[in-house]
Amino acid sequence: MPSFRGRGGRPDNRRAPATRINDRIRVPQVRVIAEDGEQLGIMNTREAVQLARGKGLDLVEVAATADPPVCRIIDYGKFTYEQKKKASEAKKKQVIITVKEVKFRPGTDDHDYNFKMKHARQWLEEGDKVKATIFFRGREITHRELGAELLGRLERDLADVAEVEQRPRMEGNQMFLIFTPKRHKSAKHEGAKAEGSGVKQGPPVAPGTGGMVQS
Repeated sequence: MPSFRGRGGRPDNRRAPATRINDRIRVPQVRVIAEDGEQLGIMNTREAVQLARGKGLDLVEVAATADPPVCRIIDYGKFTYEQKKKASEAKKKQVIITVKEVKFRPGTDDHDYNFKMKHARQWLEEGDKVKATIFFRGREITHRELGAELLGRLERDLADVAEVEQRPRMEGNQMFLIFTPKRHKSAKHEGAKAEGSGVKQGPPVAPGTGGMVQS
């Protein structure tokens, strides 16, 4: 693997970077940005490298797909630090929303219902989504209205902290709806930007430990 030269033209035997710098930039011309941000225009690549080395800096390719590629005169170590810092800041702004689940039966009693409803409320207040599922067994499937009534009750009880993202629907022997937190009630993600947000399914765990509460 050919070596590349680091700052000031000194040989650098470290592993070659993914970003092309100095003599590893193999195009005849590049658009150059000076260390102070000034646009220097299109230059012969060899001349641009010499200009950077004359300042004790590197010529770093920052937009390889442009025509011609865009390069910046900067210390390569400083450049990599800036890139890592930007990536770290972007990661901090990313919102990971977990989908928790509570499970019911058409005949779920009040005690069991209240226990699960409180868990759903807690998760919603923490900023997570909640999937509420009604499981029908055997001939229970002929009484879907019982499931719809239970989900309607849950929607009313959580109205102050949640909005319905997915209206009740049937899939096989299950009826479910999905709640999403009201923005002003989310304590976990308040003020976070929505860009870059991901959704992941929370793993099943025993009742009372978070993740899933079921019959």
